[in-house]
Amino acid sequence: MPEDENPTRTRRCRDCDGFPTVAITTGRATTDGSRHTITVTCRTCHGTGTLPLRRLAASAGR
Repeated sequence: MPEDENPTRTRRCRDCDGFPTVAITTGRATTDGSRHTITVTCRTCHGTGTLPLRRLAASAGR
């Protein structure tokens, strides 16, 4: 996969790297043998995987 030309202009969330929602196995099994999972969303981007442009511009100056 090609890399972005300028990573500072990407809207991808830096905390979740564009994977905003994940399923995590708790380790417990149900009676039918499947695993219990919980769904977790990124707190920074609220499950969108991207950030608003104004927020990226403000963090680029650090």
